[in-house]
Amino acid sequence: MRKIVLIAFGVLASACGGSEGPVDTDSTPSTTSEALGVEHAHAAVCAEAPVGFAHCHARARVDATGKMELRADLHPDATVSGFGPADLKSAYALPASPNGSPTIAIVDAFGYPNAETDMATYRAQFGLPACTSATGCFRKVNQNGATSPLPATDTGWSQETALDLDMASAICPTCKIILVEASSASFNDLAAAVNRAAAMGATTISNSYGGTESSSGLSFDSAYTHSGIAITVSSGDSGFGVEYPASSAHVTAVGGTHLVRSSTTRGWTETVWSGAGAGCSGLVAKPSWQHDASCTRRTVADVSAVADPNTGVAVRWTSGASGGWGVFGGTSVAAPIIAGVYALANNFAGTATPASIAYANTACFNDVTSGSDGSCGSTYLCTGKTGYDGPTGLGTPKGLCGF
Repeated sequence: MRKIVLIAFGVLASACGGSEGPVDTDSTPSTTSEALGVEHAHAAVCAEAPVGFAHCHARARVDATGKMELRADLHPDATVSGFGPADLKSAYALPASPNGSPTIAIVDAFGYPNAETDMATYRAQFGLPACTSATGCFRKVNQNGATSPLPATDTGWSQETALDLDMASAICPTCKIILVEASSASFNDLAAAVNRAAAMGATTISNSYGGTESSSGLSFDSAYTHSGIAITVSSGDSGFGVEYPASSAHVTAVGGTHLVRSSTTRGWTETVWSGAGAGCSGLVAKPSWQHDASCTRRTVADVSAVADPNTGVAVRWTSGASGGWGVFGGTSVAAPIIAGVYALANNFAGTATPASIAYANTACFNDVTSGSDGSCGSTYLCTGKTGYDGPTGLGTPKGLCGF
């Protein structure tokens, strides 16, 4: 089978669009479609952003030159690298169908013209039901709720959006999906997009981005405060340290793990992903439902899911006539997975902050007890421990009872 090799980290579409990211080789081996012990270089698909702006948290596997290798079009009987829907459903003991008829909203910056066709290819590849604009299952709008004009295309953010749409499809294939494209990566525009998603009836809203925690950023916190709507936010991909809006007290901050198959009863084992964001907020007061001892303010994260690019997920992304299948990681994977889990549960409409449900149901999580995302004196804030820890929160889903 031929390969398409695409330079994924090109010229900025804007000051805060997708851009060149540093190639990073994680030291943890992968068992995903490769032999045990294989390591993969991976790089951020979005550039770091200045204060007041966010960068996306997706990471793509790349070759030694920093180019992302994309496989050409596949047929449904072909093998795709990276975890697919059946793997994720198995790892987290998730049902096939949701309770009721929930809607997952994906909020990202900039445009992605091939969003619907790429998502259709992903769903067909894995035997998932179609979700199209023609049937009303899929809607794509700008931050004002209109179908036109849509924002300018950005390479990195469109890869982020592809990842988010595919993970929402994988976890809740019969959910409706709304894609809200913010005009830029400013917190002002992203906040407007989150508010738009809530106004359009989203059950859950997934946000796979973050930026410097600042008082100016916190001025947009009302956008992440929607009673009865589960808002998930990726914790970051730079290891120990906190970003906003994951540090908001109104969202579910989602950390990351390294996920492999094992001979355990569960059939899977997870450790802390070294890139997962975690730690103490410098600004946000501790929510009443969080009780860890060493952080007097908001602690990140709450829960987690797979994020390590070495044990990454299959994603379909194209731009124009180029593209194909890649393997992605980052807490950008984990945030839409958890949004999908909330959607499957669909039983929190009367809860002001759905993140609080997890803390009342700690037995409903796979506890992640080893690994680290940085240096913090080996405390739980950066190290996997029994019970709560920063990088993985309470752990990963064990069915729906924690949501």
